[in-house]
Amino acid sequence: MAAMVVGALRRGRATGGGSRFFAQSLHRFVSTLVVAEHEGGFVKPSSLSALAAAEAIGKENRVSLLLGGSGPALHKAAEHAASSHPLVSEVLVADSDAFAHPLAEPWAELLRSVQQRGGYSHVIASSTSFGKNLLPRAAALLDVSPVTDVTSISEPRVFVRPIYAGNALCTVRYTGEDPCMMSIRSTSFSPTDAMSETKVAPITQVDLSFLSEGSLGKSAWVNLKSQDTERPDLANASVVVTGGRGLKSADNFKLLEQLAEKLGAAVGATRAAVDAGFVPNELQVGQTGKIVAPELYMAFGVSGAIQHLAGMRDSKVIVAVNKDADAPIFQVADYGIVADLFEVLDELLKKLPDKK
Repeated sequence: MAAMVVGALRRGRATGGGSRFFAQSLHRFVSTLVVAEHEGGFVKPSSLSALAAAEAIGKENRVSLLLGGSGPALHKAAEHAASSHPLVSEVLVADSDAFAHPLAEPWAELLRSVQQRGGYSHVIASSTSFGKNLLPRAAALLDVSPVTDVTSISEPRVFVRPIYAGNALCTVRYTGEDPCMMSIRSTSFSPTDAMSETKVAPITQVDLSFLSEGSLGKSAWVNLKSQDTERPDLANASVVVTGGRGLKSADNFKLLEQLAEKLGAAVGATRAAVDAGFVPNELQVGQTGKIVAPELYMAFGVSGAIQHLAGMRDSKVIVAVNKDADAPIFQVADYGIVADLFEVLDELLKKLPDKK
């Protein structure tokens, strides 16, 4: 491919349009590998957002989607991925127990092997805990530098990402060797609603001959602890109800859970509430927690620390309840209520009907 680009550049110089021809050539030869996550036989919404990011790189982008794991759920997810987006040209399946859990060591070896065989210009993963764990290790194996938390794509190698806890946006240009590896904020890229009915991408098994005891690393999967709840996932919920240290105790957080049940919402928390032991850290929203952008974000007893605002400032409508009129949360809120949060919660629980 490099020889073709050089030849195109030389022809462009001969006609006086070298830089323009070179830019067009870069667009023409873009190919992207999307590292996808799946659950219950379906590709996760965050990975569908990564496909939307691949489309933003170029409409003529050749996209391969990589899935790993084992069992029937993997193959069902592969079928879903094959028709998940018109740009998907191939679904790569790594069927092995080594990839059944999100451990960085075997996944990084898998990503290196797939990249060396495919020669992709871009590699994209979502900024989930899995993507944040995998991408730096895989980038080190490939001797490239990743671009993290991308929120916008201007050109195939020009990106926008937040800095200073989201208070400023930085435009960066990647000038390194292929592949350009990046993690994207799924809240910044809306996945396509309709699946491709006319085009179904072929499903190919990945050659796993590279697997060995050494490639599996020293980490071992122990178990997964999660709350059994019918509430939506925090990262993808359309309504999020969040509590801060102002709730004062874990028992008072049950009031938020009752409100969430009525609204069909997910429950979130600030780092201060998590550090105080009110709720588990999987509910933390913020720079060091989950990034959310729901249609409605309700904050009770949240002061609005800069680290928390970085994780929810893209919410469509923000409602804040705090007895401190000078709380920073009111600077980003669309609607603010200066009142005792327990009185407001009590009124809401009385007047809102139960969700059917």
